[in-house]
Amino acid sequence: MLAAMGASAEERRTVADGLITASCWWHPGQHQGLEKLFRYARRVGNGGIVPGGAMEYVRDNAATALLDAAKGFGYVAGQRAMSGAVQKAKKSGIGMVGVYNSNHFGIAGYHAMLAARNDLIGIAQTNAGAEMAPWGATRTVLGTNPWGIAIPRSKGNDPILLDMALTQSGKGMMRWLERAGVSMPDNWALTTDGERTTDPGSAMEGPLLPIGEHKGYGLSLVTDVLCGVMTGALFGGSVFQDDTNYGVGHVMIAIDPEAFLPRPDFYARLDEFVEEVLSVPPIDANRPVMLPGGAEHARARERLEHGIPIDVETVKRLRRLSAELGVAFPVAGATGSLEK
Repeated sequence: MLAAMGASAEERRTVADGLITASCWWHPGQHQGLEKLFRYARRVGNGGIVPGGAMEYVRDNAATALLDAAKGFGYVAGQRAMSGAVQKAKKSGIGMVGVYNSNHFGIAGYHAMLAARNDLIGIAQTNAGAEMAPWGATRTVLGTNPWGIAIPRSKGNDPILLDMALTQSGKGMMRWLERAGVSMPDNWALTTDGERTTDPGSAMEGPLLPIGEHKGYGLSLVTDVLCGVMTGALFGGSVFQDDTNYGVGHVMIAIDPEAFLPRPDFYARLDEFVEEVLSVPPIDANRPVMLPGGAEHARARERLEHGIPIDVETVKRLRRLSAELGVAFPVAGATGSLEK
């Protein structure tokens, strides 16, 4: 599909890997997996995404840089920026690359993991379309503005991985619950009148609620300062509004622990800390304490072995998109149990 959209070999490889990673890590209702192909196809068609765009560094210093993403695929811009941050961190101990003129960059943890695979701590942030109101208000002006933080561990251990939006949930999950006829927690979103609700349909046009109430609002605002205001990207209520020019901004940071202490010492101390955390007795004996990212790593291993679930609606839309792009639809048994 990506080839039919005109994506280059690098773009196909990076975007496909990102979408499959998201599908392995997350619930389908979070709409970060194959569902994103529909948005990408639409935006390639209207010029919002420019395959093969000439991304270039407009500023490049010892520890910092600024990348013009040239309206290319956000997954590619994020990976290029984190790769640049990694290179700088290996020389300077820390590297930070800002990105502007970009698109939806996928899941933040995917980019943070690139640093962890290089034995560095990775931090990935982006701004997003306005779906959150300032705390105490009802008009949206801030995004979910997700963070991804990955911390490498000693050989044989999964990295610690924090991947989170700054809202309690997203509209994608609300749509999933609405289709399933299931209510949602009353701390996810407000109605347009500013009332809490457990009905996903009533909240679809209202603002999402931040994590930690006023604290999540503050984190979202600060993230937009770093990713939007500081990089020269769009910010606040302007991001994601024009389908032909999302104007998204990202920040990628890589930190080399060896700038502070020998790497073996860092890993030994981290192992000691992790052992302390995981040894705490759980409230429910059937649900042991996990590290951030533990569920995602376990889910990925299970899905890579047994398959990735795709909801019926996505299968139907993939069929239609395949036909539009002139690409064969390879899902065997797609008219079988998936659609019962």
